[in-house]
Amino acid sequence: MGCQSKQNQRIEEKQRIKPNRTILSDEVLFLLRRRRKKKSKPLKKNPPKEISQIKPQKWDSSLSSSSSLSPPSPPPIPSTPSQLPSSSSSSSAGGEDDAQLRCDSWRFACEANNLGPWKTIPTQCAAYVEDYMMGKRYRFDLDMVAGEASAYARSVGMAGDGKDAWVFDVDETLLSNLPYYQDHGFGLELFNGQEFDKWVSKATAPAIESSLKFYEEVLGLGFKVFLLTGRAEAQRSTTTDNLHAVGFRNWEKLILRGLDDHEKTATAYKSEKRSEIVGDGYRIVGNWGDQWSDLLGYPMSNRSFKLPNPMYFIA
Repeated sequence: MGCQSKQNQRIEEKQRIKPNRTILSDEVLFLLRRRRKKKSKPLKKNPPKEISQIKPQKWDSSLSSSSSLSPPSPPPIPSTPSQLPSSSSSSSAGGEDDAQLRCDSWRFACEANNLGPWKTIPTQCAAYVEDYMMGKRYRFDLDMVAGEASAYARSVGMAGDGKDAWVFDVDETLLSNLPYYQDHGFGLELFNGQEFDKWVSKATAPAIESSLKFYEEVLGLGFKVFLLTGRAEAQRSTTTDNLHAVGFRNWEKLILRGLDDHEKTATAYKSEKRSEIVGDGYRIVGNWGDQWSDLLGYPMSNRSFKLPNPMYFIA
């Protein structure tokens, strides 16, 4: 009886500590697409106005004004959802192809940091962004970044003193908020901080699969990991719970915005925190984020890796 009790106890302990690895995998995307098809109104015409029963997360609240797309010189930034410039060619198949190409160009400009500050995606690109985020292209783009970062990380000559560091953002970098944005137009709606905080409080955002694999590889190589997020200090507990639940563990430090940081731009705030990391004797070998504000500023890492995100912009 004593041996049997100990064996049962070990089984219960294993079950208790096993993380609930919710990953943004093909299965999760299938369920999201299936839920999308059940909605009675097309998302691009009538995006849902209230958060449904989804899961959590927060970001920097320093969103700037919305943008227009214009190749040579950007037009004035409107306060309503951004519009692509109208095309002289209209309603033929060629016009539809042009619209697709224009949205391709807009996303390229977005990822290359060539757009001015913007608050919402262009209305004409609502369906395009939805298809991109829910389809294979987004996954392939994530995998491409992870592959390049992995090759670089393995090439680094570690000093062996425990001071080689890698910095990770959290939202749309380690954790995915796609369940939230599916109910909020994939960036078509103006950002609502209160609604987003409700989502964050649920602590159920899935992991980005390629990011989780790379994160584990970085730890295995011996890097010290710093998580640098725009979430508020008050969200430390829910953020930690969410990260642990989907498999992210063993970081050196989780850095969140304190009360003195809320008025700072993301670029300024994250630059200051990286300076503190360097001041503690660490060398930032790599940086991994979905916003340019995660990567720009001083000090910069030896190499930075930008993940795709056409849904929102943080300055």
